[in-house]
Amino acid sequence: MSLSVALNTARGALSANGLQTDTVSRNVAGVGDAAYSRKVASLVTTDGPVRVVVNRVSNTALFDKMINSTSDLAGRKAILDALKHLEQTVGDTEADSSVAAKTSTLNQALSNAANQPNDQNLAKAAVAAAKDLARTLNVASATVQSVRKDADDEINNSVQTINDLLTQFDKANRAVMSGTVTGADISDALDNRDKVLAQLSEELGITTVVRANNDMAIYADNGSPLFDKTARSVTFQPTSAFAPGTTGNAVFIDGVQVTGNKSLMPLQAGRIVGQMTVRDEVTVTYQKQLDALASGLISVFAETNKTDTAKPALAGLLTYTGGPTLPAAGTVGLSASIRVNAAADPEQGGDPFTVRDGGMNGTDYQYNTSADAAFSDHLRALQASFRADQSFPPDSELPKPASVMTAAQASASWLEAARKAASAQVDTESAILSRTSTALSNATGVNRDDEVATMLQLEKSYAASAKLIATVNAMLQSLLDAVR
Repeated sequence: MSLSVALNTARGALSANGLQTDTVSRNVAGVGDAAYSRKVASLVTTDGPVRVVVNRVSNTALFDKMINSTSDLAGRKAILDALKHLEQTVGDTEADSSVAAKTSTLNQALSNAANQPNDQNLAKAAVAAAKDLARTLNVASATVQSVRKDADDEINNSVQTINDLLTQFDKANRAVMSGTVTGADISDALDNRDKVLAQLSEELGITTVVRANNDMAIYADNGSPLFDKTARSVTFQPTSAFAPGTTGNAVFIDGVQVTGNKSLMPLQAGRIVGQMTVRDEVTVTYQKQLDALASGLISVFAETNKTDTAKPALAGLLTYTGGPTLPAAGTVGLSASIRVNAAADPEQGGDPFTVRDGGMNGTDYQYNTSADAAFSDHLRALQASFRADQSFPPDSELPKPASVMTAAQASASWLEAARKAASAQVDTESAILSRTSTALSNATGVNRDDEVATMLQLEKSYAASAKLIATVNAMLQSLLDAVR
């Protein structure tokens, strides 16, 4: 080997060593970064100097599993958070603030009034308990609509996030393709592209396809293209306000509806799906339960015509916006408008003894026609109505037949059961995502100890190359000295 060849070999080794050291430094800097994949600098021998090729450690199967788990978990969490909001605000059967507890309180107030029907304070207490129950139903209905509005806002935020991420993905994908064509190091560009995919998977379920020159296409889990050469438009029109019966809008991908009953192939996972489930299913069912309870309560206190039984019953102590006519079965929004009849409310100039005597709808609906102060038959009849079974709409998921008190307890139990099931699903998906992320990190992540060991080897290689250059330099110097 000539001295010039030895010198060029040593110089090439130093250059390769520098690139390898830089790669190790990048790996060390990426410790703890979940989006960073370990880089490996491999030596490739050619006819000329040694060449360094930087490759990125990856595991496609684990990465795909991770983004699928991310989508599932995001949707489950959205549902659980909404159920917690409903549960904390409305309460349960043991809480004083729950509909079930307020119903029980009203029943007890009627019992107290029936035991002492001549006591005006007990009559006022019964009216106050009814007003408290009506207010609780009003608040519960308002809470349901607030949760629906929050879910609708989150859907809108998700759509905006998706469009922004698709724009970022376009830039990252172009960088990968350009580097692939020119032979440049694309390892960091691939990391950036995968990072965008991981963020996108939180909003909706996705699948990917890699094509020539590392070009990637993204499809939603229902098959709709999100990115194919260019980003597709994801659109959604938010609803400004929600009331019982309001129907929210659907999400569209490239003009095709992908959520809601009219979607032929709806989305399956992600935050959007979870929020849609909250807005259009969970809260709607709960609203139906509240409305069914309100309808049942209005029916319990209904007054019948004592002079003409052919005439319809009218709303009594508890009425609503459309009163005094009794509401039709399945009337939407009753829990939002239920209220105490002004004829019985002393704060509105009413007579609380009408709870005992009847007559809120006129003398034809009066039960205590003799104005007997000890009259308790109507109060005890109201208690019996509380215990009597009623039929509730099937889509309310309330037991049928059941009394109003039983239905109120069942509604709270339904909410708690839904929350418990959602919590278990979140725990399961969290465990799956944690195990998958750990496995992916073990396969593609950076181990600081390994990188330090690699750095020590590179230092030895650098020292050997430097020593070879020094030796060649000394030999050249000796040769020059001999020539002189």
